Amino acid sequence: MQLHFSPSMRSITISSSGGSSSSSSSSNGNGGVGDLMKIKVAARKFSYRTLFHTILILAFLLPFVFILTALVTLEGVNKCSSFDCLGRRLGPKLLGRSDGSGQKLVKDFVKILNQVNSEEVPAGLKLPESYTQLVSEIKNNKHSIKQFAFMLKGMMERSEREIRESKFAELTNKHFAASAVPKGIHCLSLRLTDEYSTNAHARKQLPSPELLPLLSDNSLHHFVLSTDNILAASVVVNSGVQSSLKPEKIVFHVITDKKTYAGMHSWFALNPVSPAIVEVKGVHQFDWLTRENVPVLEAVESHYGIRQYYHGNHVAGANLSVITPRSFASKLQARSPKYISLLNHIRIYLPELFPNLDKVVFLDDDVVIQRDLSPLWDIDLNGKVNGAVETCEGEDKWVMSKRFRNYFNFSHPLIAKNLNPDECAWAYGMNIFDLRVWRKKSIKNSYHAWLKENLKLNLTMWKLGTLPPALIAFKGHVHPIDPSWHMLGLGYQNNTNVENVKKAAVIHYNGQSKPWLEIGFEHLRPFWTKYVNSSNDFIRNCHILE
Repeated sequence: MQLHFSPSMRSITISSSGGSSSSSSSSNGNGGVGDLMKIKVAARKFSYRTLFHTILILAFLLPFVFILTALVTLEGVNKCSSFDCLGRRLGPKLLGRSDGSGQKLVKDFVKILNQVNSEEVPAGLKLPESYTQLVSEIKNNKHSIKQFAFMLKGMMERSEREIRESKFAELTNKHFAASAVPKGIHCLSLRLTDEYSTNAHARKQLPSPELLPLLSDNSLHHFVLSTDNILAASVVVNSGVQSSLKPEKIVFHVITDKKTYAGMHSWFALNPVSPAIVEVKGVHQFDWLTRENVPVLEAVESHYGIRQYYHGNHVAGANLSVITPRSFASKLQARSPKYISLLNHIRIYLPELFPNLDKVVFLDDDVVIQRDLSPLWDIDLNGKVNGAVETCEGEDKWVMSKRFRNYFNFSHPLIAKNLNPDECAWAYGMNIFDLRVWRKKSIKNSYHAWLKENLKLNLTMWKLGTLPPALIAFKGHVHPIDPSWHMLGLGYQNNTNVENVKKAAVIHYNGQSKPWLEIGFEHLRPFWTKYVNSSNDFIRNCHILE
């Protein structure tokens, strides 16, 4: 018998004889009909290539099916031999699913974890020091799941406790770093003080005698700066002069303490910023500014409770298991020793310090001036005393979210009676003061009265420095100015928007991370260091900012 396939694969002829037989003779019926059989095949719908690939894929998969079948049989899990039973066992494995036993195990484990979560870790339970020790302990001692859960809970609680303690230690160390005087700045002060005693040029009169009348000329723009930090003062003055469109109209009145006076005078005598004018005054040179005449200052500096609060153990009395790190950081910030310094309170005496001036801009020593500030003198304060930026609205929720509730203890009856917790606070550090209007108000007396009352009540009404009594004393006397004049928070946190920093007229490094400290934020420091005269011999010899 022979098989004959047509070229198109549409017919097959079966013949019992050895000779060939064409499909045409068969169709004409010319003999051999019984010996021939023709089979018609439907038109093919796939090519040889498809058939070849199909056979190849089957040849590749069949060994795996065989191996999986053998594994299931050898494991003894599947006791049946039917194809349906085999599918039930292999299906979940092939599709990445598990059977119900695994899910039950997870449910049981979660149940035990929830049970342990409501119980205390046994006091005598020995906790492994690492994950490796935990695994070893479980292997060697065959602990129950509940014992394992207790060990896991104990390890996590211990880790959380250690992390909190480390965070509080970091905040405490940062507080002390912020309160300390860097070696380079201390060196600068000592060298300049020595220069004052040996160099006549360092002792020359500031300003020169012919310029003295300009110190009370109200057609000029008068800035007041109170600080004992010579380097910081130099940056404020340099930035103000370099940013001004008319530096010849600028007068800086720098007020410092007695111990820093000689060094501060030396710096500005040896490094003039003409055409601007700089005057350096020590608090000891104001005859009326004595502790006898201002007894509240004596009380602030000598009060035992205050000294203990600002110089004592900052961790004692703080419940570290309850207080948050953010709250602890705020409390530490409130305990900066600068808050009991006369230089920090002296701004409340500006009308008496400068009896011949009508309007001044007061600056903190941790600011940088980036834009001409002369338009500040043209702002109409509408009969108010203090032009300031409000701090209750803005993009930076950490800095621009301050209301009275953030500064005062509203559980105290005197505070609750006199103040509104939702009232918007304002910023110290760049303020324009109308001294003419101020002299007609009793702002200083109100400031003293509230400060004395808080001292008498052992600081129970507020904790934070000079701003709270100022918020009360200037209540009703503040005119809000545009926030672009004064950007705060560059010493609080490093999320400050750099583009906003570039646009601000005055940037303020209020907070612990001052730009002259190692804890200052690196990406914000260049805005300050660009105004440090790094070529100056005193700066170089004291290795400042190296």
